[in-house]
Amino acid sequence: MAEYSYTVLYEPAEEGGYIVTVPALPGLVTEGDTLDEAREMAKDAIKGYIESLVEDGQPIPSDVKLKLEPKKEEVKIAIPKSA
Repeated sequence: MAEYSYTVLYEPAEEGGYIVTVPALPGLVTEGDTLDEAREMAKDAIKGYIESLVEDGQPIPSDVKLKLEPKKEEVKIAIPKSA
């Protein structure tokens, strides 16, 4: 049995809970009402993602290590009103 390890990002959701993404696995998004639930959902989603790749004969990606901490900032954009 092979083991894989991936960097997982947990973003607090406005309505509560967490949105989960995995940088190395494009399109993988899941969520959980609590951080513990989000962790379990992440494990389940990663497992399903990898199983799908194996079934399709696709390579299993290596983890993408974040070299720097993500930055968060607010960006304001001004758009002229139509006449």
